[in-house]
Amino acid sequence: MQKKVFFITSNPNKARECKNILSFFSIYVEIIKLQISEIQSDTLEEIARFSSLEAVRICKKPVLVEDSGLFINILNGFPGPYSSYIQNKIGNYGILKLMKGIKNRRAIFKSVIGFCSPKKLNQVFVGEVHGSISYEERGKEWAFDPIFIPDFSDKTYAQMSAEKKNEISHRRRALEKFAIWFNKEQNG
Repeated sequence: MQKKVFFITSNPNKARECKNILSFFSIYVEIIKLQISEIQSDTLEEIARFSSLEAVRICKKPVLVEDSGLFINILNGFPGPYSSYIQNKIGNYGILKLMKGIKNRRAIFKSVIGFCSPKKLNQVFVGEVHGSISYEERGKEWAFDPIFIPDFSDKTYAQMSAEKKNEISHRRRALEKFAIWFNKEQNG
């Protein structure tokens, strides 16, 4: 029996990454484009937990949701859980402008996967990558990828191949934790 989950997103980039990453763990992902209410919170965990509960209530299927954020140390974790909104309003240019003249460019890119099924308790899985903010956009991928440099690289996410990013990203780390748990649950 093939293991299957339903990923709730309207972001084609997240959908592609999720499908590619979970395929390594023999988990089939079906994408469902569904607008669900998203609460405003200072934590990604609370947002993912709420969104997965809301999605399973509507779909009645085992669902995954993902929320991610870029947490810049010198900006007290801004934009954090408001990353999508900030990306839409000021983009990478705005973040780089806020960081102008700042030497401490430390940041954490964080992904939180929320999983819920009609029969299981709600679960969250967190993945983080520590790194820094570049001084200019490098590469042409989506969201904050052109300005985030993981500690173990001299390239931004956007300068990496999709395969390389999917091996090391914050989303990979969260999805890997989910996959290990999910496969154990399915086999147990």
